[in-house]
Amino acid sequence: LDLKRIQCGLIMKKLPFHPLPNSLNQTVSAPALLNQARRAFENIPDPRRYGQQFSLPDVLMSGLAVFSLKYPSLLKFDEHRNEARIRANLKSLYGVEKAPCDTQMRSVLDRVDPIEIRAPFIQINQRLYDQGILEGFRYLGSFLISVDGTGKFSSSNIHCPQCCTRQHRNGEISYYHQLLGAVIVHPDQKQVIPLFPEAITHQDGETKNDCEANASKRLLKALREACPNWPLRVVEDSLSANGPHIKLLKELNIGYIISVKPEGHDALFAEVKNRIFKGKCEEFEVLGDDKILRGYRWINGVHLNKSHPDLLVNFLDYWEIRNGKEFNFSWVTDIKLRAKNVHLVMKGGRSRWHIENQVFNTLKNQDYEFEHNYGHGEQHLATVFAMLMMLAFLIDQVQEYGCAFFQAARQRFHSRTSLWIKIKGLFTEFFIGTWESLWCAIIYGHYGGFLQPNTS
Repeated sequence: LDLKRIQCGLIMKKLPFHPLPNSLNQTVSAPALLNQARRAFENIPDPRRYGQQFSLPDVLMSGLAVFSLKYPSLLKFDEHRNEARIRANLKSLYGVEKAPCDTQMRSVLDRVDPIEIRAPFIQINQRLYDQGILEGFRYLGSFLISVDGTGKFSSSNIHCPQCCTRQHRNGEISYYHQLLGAVIVHPDQKQVIPLFPEAITHQDGETKNDCEANASKRLLKALREACPNWPLRVVEDSLSANGPHIKLLKELNIGYIISVKPEGHDALFAEVKNRIFKGKCEEFEVLGDDKILRGYRWINGVHLNKSHPDLLVNFLDYWEIRNGKEFNFSWVTDIKLRAKNVHLVMKGGRSRWHIENQVFNTLKNQDYEFEHNYGHGEQHLATVFAMLMMLAFLIDQVQEYGCAFFQAARQRFHSRTSLWIKIKGLFTEFFIGTWESLWCAIIYGHYGGFLQPNTS
C-alpha cells in the first residue's frame, strides 16, 4: 500500500502476486482498448440521414458497455441508464455522452453493416501485434487460429431477411442465425485472443442457406486481407479436411493442422494403413511421469483423397493410454513431421478445443448471455449484437492476459462471474472517475479506489 492508503487506515484484503505498476498500461488496459474501439466506431458511416439525438459512436459504445458490464438484458441496462451515477460512469469509463434507450439502440444498430464492426477487432489486434504482446501466442512459428461455428439465435416465428431456415418434418419452419468464430489459441495459454467473427446468415442473391464452409471461405480471405503479413495456421475439425478448403489455405499462405477421422476419409486412412503394413512410417511410444503412455505415428506426403490426387498432406496419428483406456486422435498438416516436433504438432491440434471450451462455453455460461435474444431486428441487429459481445470478450481476454490491474482484481475471486458481479455492483452504486479507481476499489477495498458513494 502507498503512504496515502496507509494513512487512511485501509487494509488490503488480498495482495496481488506482483506489485502493481504506477499506472494502467497504454495498450492492454480497459481505457486503452475502449478508446481504440471508440475511435474505430467514429469512422463507421452513420446509416441515418439527418441529425440525431444520439451519435452512432455513443450507441455502439453503449451496446459494448451492455456486454462489458454483463447486463442480462437491454431492459436492465435501460432501467439504470438515466440515473446520475450511471450517466457519469458511462461517460468516464466508456466515453458515452448520452446513452439511448433499449428501443433506440435496437433501431440504430439494426441498420449498421456488421462488416463495419470488424474495424475495432483489426485495430486492437494489430496494435497487440505491433507492440509484441502477441508473441506469447506464437506457436511453431505461427499464430494458431481455431475456427468453429456455434448457434446464436433460433425461433419458430421471429425472423428477418438475414435468417437461415430449417424445414421440419411436421411442416414447421424455424429461423436461425449462427456465428463462425476465430480466435488465436496457444496450448499453454489460458486466454484466447478473438479475431472478428463471420456471420452465418442468408446471403443476398442466394436461394440456399448459408453454411459454415462458405462462411469459412469469407472469413479466411478477410483475415488474410486484414493481417497480410501475419504467420497464420488454422486448427480445425475434420469437416475442413477437404481438397477445396486446403487449396484455399495454400492460396492464402495459411498453414493448417486439421483433425481427420476414418469415417469420411476412407482413401486417406486406406493409404496410411497400406504404408504402415509396408513399414513406410515412423513411430514411437513414451511413458510420461504422469503414467500416461503416449504414442506417435507419422507419414509425410500422403494423398488426401482420390478426388485431389495432386494434394499431399502429412499425417499424424496419436494415441494415449490412461487408466487402461486408449484414446486416438489423427491430423493432417502442412508441417513436415519429425520425431522432434510431433508432440508439439499434437498439442497444437488439440488446442482446437479452446474455441469450444474457452470461448463458446464462456460466452454461454459465464454471464455474457450469448444465447439470450437481446434483439433480432429486421436487418443486422442479431449479428451486430453478437459482434459487440465478442468485442467485449476480446477486451476482457486481453486484460486478463496482460493488464496487471485486471489480474490483481481477478485474483480476489474464485470465478470470473464473481468479478463481473463486483464490477457491476460498483458501477451502479458509486461514482467512478477512472478505470484505475475501479480496479483499486476491487483490489484494496471500496474506498481504496477513492470512489464516491451514492448519497442521494
